[in-house]
Amino acid sequence: MFDKLKSSFGGLVQKISQKELSDKEISQILDEFLLVLVENDVAYSVAQKICGSLRDRLKTVEVRRFSDSTEPAKTVLREVLLELLKGSGEESFFKVLNERKSEQKSCIILFVGVNGTGKTSSIAKIGHLLLRRGFSVVIAAADTYRTGSIEQIEEHARRIGIKTIKHDYGGDSAAVAFDAVNYASAHGINVVLIDSAGRMQTNKNLLEEMKKIARVAKPDLTILVVDALTGNDAVDQGQKFSEAVNIDGVILTKLDADAKGGSAISMAAVIGKPVLFAAVGQNYEDLVSFEPEQMVENMIG
Repeated sequence: MFDKLKSSFGGLVQKISQKELSDKEISQILDEFLLVLVENDVAYSVAQKICGSLRDRLKTVEVRRFSDSTEPAKTVLREVLLELLKGSGEESFFKVLNERKSEQKSCIILFVGVNGTGKTSSIAKIGHLLLRRGFSVVIAAADTYRTGSIEQIEEHARRIGIKTIKHDYGGDSAAVAFDAVNYASAHGINVVLIDSAGRMQTNKNLLEEMKKIARVAKPDLTILVVDALTGNDAVDQGQKFSEAVNIDGVILTKLDADAKGGSAISMAAVIGKPVLFAAVGQNYEDLVSFEPEQMVENMIG
């Protein structure tokens, strides 16, 4: 995980730790590093922010200490990255769920994203996680467009022991969500997980359908699922979906296979919302909280 990014950060630390550097030399190193970040799928605006923060902070550090150890440089880099990722992790997610549970009301969670990102399997992993945490769950199979989508989410739900609310293909997705919310309310179910049709962020008709589901279901949380391996396209998806609906958090899938790691840094910074979870495998248990401290350590090494 993050092998290329880790190597890039390691190279930067070595360069700024080996001798006392002038402001001009630091600027030159950071200008080169900005291009390295972009090559590792860090969004350009985020790469600029990282390098700007490093430039400001390195001026306040006694650079002569770098000749003895790389730790001061790592500390500065760690601080900059943690600022970008602050607020990420599962804490805000479970805060909302626990508040709704204490109010004896169902927590409605809408999942959005494009086809192929692992959205449906992520819903199943969230369902599995919630059952283990003592929540009761129902799933709304509101993707009535893609052939096989209903059977796919039904099979996941069957395996983990969750009921599915569904309609026929071609039906009104918002109606499916509405029925699931009513079912949860009538049966005292803690959480409703709403699957939605995978859509390209440029498909206006499907984006309007997604907006309709949000208006009808009134989700407490709307979660965007993106594939970490798509790099800057994942960031672009985040921006476009944020313009259409209010995104409360992100799930990054396939993070275990992400050698570059740029989207892990960029998503939270670009859309201003926390990365809640990371999918790191195919099993239902392979969903972990996106903890900034641990992620930064993985990146820095």
